[in-house]
This record gives sequence, structure tokens and C-alpha cells, in this order.
Amino acid sequence: MKATPRISRRTVIQSALAGASTIAFPAIGQGPTKVTFTTSWTPEGPNLFAYVARDRGFWKKYGLDVSVARGSGSGAAAQAVGTGTFMFGMTATPVVVQQAARGLPLVSIGQINYDAVMGVGVLADSPIKTPKDLEGRKIGASVTSGEYPFLSLYAQKAGFDLSKVNLVQLDGKVRDRSLIEKLVDGVSAFGSSTIPALSSNGANLRFLTFKQAGIEFYGQSLITQASRLQNEASVVEALVAGAMDAIKFAMTNPDEALAIFLKANEEVAMTATSKEFVRIGLGLSNLHNFCPEVINNGFGYVDMGKIRTQADLILKYAVSGNVTPPDIDKLFTNRFVGKLKLSDAEQATVKNNIEPFRKYVS
Repeated sequence: MKATPRISRRTVIQSALAGASTIAFPAIGQGPTKVTFTTSWTPEGPNLFAYVARDRGFWKKYGLDVSVARGSGSGAAAQAVGTGTFMFGMTATPVVVQQAARGLPLVSIGQINYDAVMGVGVLADSPIKTPKDLEGRKIGASVTSGEYPFLSLYAQKAGFDLSKVNLVQLDGKVRDRSLIEKLVDGVSAFGSSTIPALSSNGANLRFLTFKQAGIEFYGQSLITQASRLQNEASVVEALVAGAMDAIKFAMTNPDEALAIFLKANEEVAMTATSKEFVRIGLGLSNLHNFCPEVINNGFGYVDMGKIRTQADLILKYAVSGNVTPPDIDKLFTNRFVGKLKLSDAEQATVKNNIEPFRKYVS
């Protein structure tokens, strides 16, 4: 008589766990999976989560050993991921659409930030109170900046004549300084960068945002190559899960998250202005991440209706030449997100944490 094969308790548990999810995280027992990740810029508030995910063990918890590289711009980050130099990265959401239209095999696997804060920054005591007040004023702008292509749409929506605005072309490196020195009356920029940079150096700012005129753009996305969704889905899921854990942690424990970041980036910790720059950047990121998408659907969730509207504007105003409009349903996915949410108590904590940062964009 043939003996019945003995099934161990370990086998039963593994089988049960395997059936609990269609995708299994990388097996920690086999050693962590090495992953490369690039931020879209040098260490700052919006990319703080990556250092927290790495150094507080969020990615390690899901079986990943992630190396984090500093970026040099969203376009460069998208190119690096699209060509395989890095496995994963982060980039401005409009850039995802732009680069996909130009043929890069990208996919957005989760939203990091929900407002690009495009707009016009002015000093707090400026007589410019409404968009109409921009007429007859000198506004510093850079044609290479991501918000620049949408200025005409902003004028149309906000009800002012762009031809009556004196747009002063400035290099991005001197644009913000020109506002502090009052060489211009305002600057067209990304508030997520300009507000922390100037406020940390003592300037009091107000931002007239595109969003206030009904023009909404998501901030930054997690990206990878599209083929990885089929070939390495477990790694993608683990990368997203760790990132979302870190973003939630930074919203509920901003002081501890900042301390982790400063320890990882000692050059930032060396000066008070640099630390304040990161603190404000993180505060603004947390402010904009406390939104209906996250509250109702969980961290990383993308509203597909919103992103289609945004993509139409990006393709119309910010993409030129012979391009192929990407399939938005394939370019953005909610497959790996929405699993992590804020409890009622955590929402109350976040509301308290973000309140000091509302003054910059209200």
C-alpha cells in the first residue's frame, strides 16, 4: 500500500498565504531583491519619502534592498527609467504623459503627490491680489519650466489678458532671486519648489495657483517600465507598498520623518535654511496629499477621470511635434495602490500637522 505523502505545517501555511493574494511579495527568506530608484531632484521635501522608505525599513519589510539616487530633473528621471538605467523612479505627472507620447515605455504605478502647485508667486505684501492684477506687471518666467506652456490657459480661465503682462524671460536659477530683489513683481513657477526655497530664506510669499482657476495637475508619480508589470509584478507591488507606507508615516509623523531624512542627507542638515527648506517642502506635500483620492480611496490612488482631463491639456499645450497620444488607461494604473488608508484618528493628526502650511497657497 502506497504511503500518503506527508504535508508539513510549513507547506500548509505557505499555500494559504499564496492564495491570499494574486501577487506575492519577494521572499525575504531568499534574501532581499536589489532595486534601483531615482528621485526627480536633489534631496528635498517632495522626495523625502524615498529616504524614509529606505532607512526606516519600509521597503525592507517587503523584501527589497533599494538604492536611492539623486535626480537632476523630472525629464531626466523619466528618461533614466524608460531606458532601463533605473528600475523605478519618480517624476512630475505631466512629464509621464509627455514622455509616453514621445515613445518611452513608461507606466505610472502610484501617485506620490496630488498637486503640482503651478502658478504665479508674489511677495506677501504685493498689490497683486487677483490674477487680473497681473496685467501691467513684470512677471519672471522660464520657457523651460513645466508650468510655462499653460500660462495662456491660465489667463483664459482666470480672466486676464496675458498680452498685457510683461513676461520677463529668466533662467530658472535666477528667477526666484529676482522676486526677492523686487526686479520683477511675480514669478511663474512650481510652488512646490519656489515656496520652500524662498520662504526658508525669510521671504513671505503668496501663490496664485492654476488650481484656483480650475486647472488641476497632479504633482509626481512613481514610475517604472511597462513590461515590469507582467515580468516583475511582485517587485512592483513591494516597491509601491513601501513607498506608500513611508508617505503615510511622513504625514502622521513629520518630525520623525524629517529627522530620518536629515540623517541620510548630512549636507542638508548643516544649515538652518536647508532644514527649513525641506520642512516646508514636506509640509506642502502633506497638505496636498490630504485629498479626496487618499482619504476615500487610499494612498497612491489616481482618479482616472481627472488624469484624462489633465492628459488632454498636457498633449494640447505642452507636447509638440509628431507624437502618439498614449492610452491613459494603460499609462496609469491603480492595480497596486489603495490598500493603505488613514484612520479617523490619523486624519485628525494630519489635519493638525498641515494647518501651518495652508497660508502659502490660500
